[in-house]
Amino acid sequence: MKRDIYQSLINWKKSDTRKPLILQGARQVGKTYILKEFGKNEYEDTAYFNFEENPALKGFFTGRISPEKIIEKLSIYREKSILPGKTLIIFDEVQNSPETLTSLKYFQEEGGQYHIAAAGSLLGIRLGRYAPFPVGKVNFLNLYPLSFGEYLEGIGKSGLRRLLQTAATPAPFETAFHEELLENLRLYYFIGGMPEAIAQYKQDKDLNKIRTIQNEILAAYLLDIAKHASKTESIKIAGVWNSIPRQLAKENKKFKFSEISRNARARDYNESIQWLVHAGLVYKCFSTKTPKLPLSGYCDETIFKLYLLDTGLLGAMLGLSQKTIVEGNVLFSGYNGAFTENYAAQELTANGHTELYYWTDANSAEVDFVVPHEEEIFPLEVKAGTSRHKTSLSVFGERYASQVLSMATLRNLKQDGKVCNYPLYAISLFPQVRLRQ
Repeated sequence: MKRDIYQSLINWKKSDTRKPLILQGARQVGKTYILKEFGKNEYEDTAYFNFEENPALKGFFTGRISPEKIIEKLSIYREKSILPGKTLIIFDEVQNSPETLTSLKYFQEEGGQYHIAAAGSLLGIRLGRYAPFPVGKVNFLNLYPLSFGEYLEGIGKSGLRRLLQTAATPAPFETAFHEELLENLRLYYFIGGMPEAIAQYKQDKDLNKIRTIQNEILAAYLLDIAKHASKTESIKIAGVWNSIPRQLAKENKKFKFSEISRNARARDYNESIQWLVHAGLVYKCFSTKTPKLPLSGYCDETIFKLYLLDTGLLGAMLGLSQKTIVEGNVLFSGYNGAFTENYAAQELTANGHTELYYWTDANSAEVDFVVPHEEEIFPLEVKAGTSRHKTSLSVFGERYASQVLSMATLRNLKQDGKVCNYPLYAISLFPQVRLRQ
């Protein structure tokens, strides 16, 4: 299955300043698959080591760390030489071996001739709390569930994706293509971007099997929480996690601790939320009342929304029925637009906007997303249907003299004065298409 991150991996291999690579991402987003494909296609050999399947590997990294000695031991273990520049070394589930993470520093300093990529389902937790190596000794890449564009590639609709990728102006798509893209978006809301779910759909289009896969992934996440956090902390993390679908299904999607339990307080759950963020399971979108650069300097970290990493998993947690697929726009508008807003957060993140913000003004106006791009800030209002209502967007534009206003709806690509309407399936074009005119 093709992934957009592949080109970034090639760039890493060719870089003059290449360091050991850490590939982060939630469980089952395809980290192992893409690294193995990269090794198979771009190197003469791949040396794969899994620290969860074989904990004894940790012993190779104890004592005085010498890259050459470690390579010698790993070569003996696999009964095949590891060659500089010709062998891709993959350390998988490396969060189980802090010693291996420490060794990456020494590989950068003394063994730069070796190409090493490390990955792990909960690696963000390890790095967020216990990172045993200095900053600056590794390169980072993040892998997310498949974006809508990657999904189109994955189910054999590469022509539709090329149509999106080559759009250069806000000119409407042909009606037939527009309707086909909306139909595929409706399916994507249900299937989501987890590779196994997409592969299953391509194989037999059985939505029952896809829902089973999604429920198994959700169960695995809860097991991870119980396994890698203390009993007290895991209860809190699970409480936050289970509350997110309910919170998104409300009109006001601001995260409320009272939705976890009546007496829940921020100070008791902030670490639990960060656990989910570091694990790659949620995206955090901060409120800002002052849209100035850098947005991180003007946001209110106590007011935020939480989105799930994948809209398909959101549907599974809400118990979304298959029949919504054939009920047209019900899927888009249901649950107060929860799927639409979560999808938008997922698309923006997958397309490089990894820090999410929204704008509010004393609860009288709210713009769903504000995105920094090329030293400007671009507002994006997301609508579940075809509504042209844009009161909050207009307030933002007037107050901050914004020259570019954007909406994402079910309507076709079109520019209407200062407002550019992006079809929901084309959020990946925001805000570049408007800028390229």
